[in-house]
Amino acid sequence: MESGGFVQGFLAALQSGDPSMILIAVNLALSMAFVFERVTRLFFQYNVDGPSFMFEIQKYILANDLDGAIRLCNGAGQAALPKVIKAGLQRASRDEAQIQNAIDATSLEVIPRLERRLPYLALIANIATLFGLLGTITGLIKSFGAIALADPAQRQAILGRGISEAMNATAFGLITAIFTMIMHSVLTNKATKIVEEIDEFGVKLLDLLSARKFKHTSQREE
Repeated sequence: MESGGFVQGFLAALQSGDPSMILIAVNLALSMAFVFERVTRLFFQYNVDGPSFMFEIQKYILANDLDGAIRLCNGAGQAALPKVIKAGLQRASRDEAQIQNAIDATSLEVIPRLERRLPYLALIANIATLFGLLGTITGLIKSFGAIALADPAQRQAILGRGISEAMNATAFGLITAIFTMIMHSVLTNKATKIVEEIDEFGVKLLDLLSARKFKHTSQREE
């Protein structure tokens, strides 16, 4: 019963047209839109199983099949790591500095896409909390103003109703902020993991290509 009363009171406060509740609802809608877009990108479009992918790349390089390794990268769609690896593979015949430059240039292109819109989630969480507090303060101001003009017999009911409506703004703001902060942490950790794999496997690719070039040079000298 208490839960149902809370939900009903919450919905009533939202439908009342209170500016703070509407602004928090807008923040929640923006947060959910950003979260959906980032989850789609980071967990599906840009994501790949880094160790397994690099293991396959290593097999192609050790077999001296660079074209096969590039085809594997092309087959990964828009995943971030394969794009960086492909850039290095396409410079495999050059010296180490040029391979490293290709890897770095592609990393600088890819990494901002991973981190895009994530700062907005932290901003939304802070703004939602502040709007909740603002709604509470303005609600209490209106409640005490109404009490001053109300009949003494009705003051207690008016005060109770006004405080309940004011607290709904704080609750809504906190709910929005908590959801947004949790998702911001999850998405930031995922983006960081992908960036770390790009750094780690970019170095490993450079090492593999250097070893391959050294091996071929030694064979020609023999």
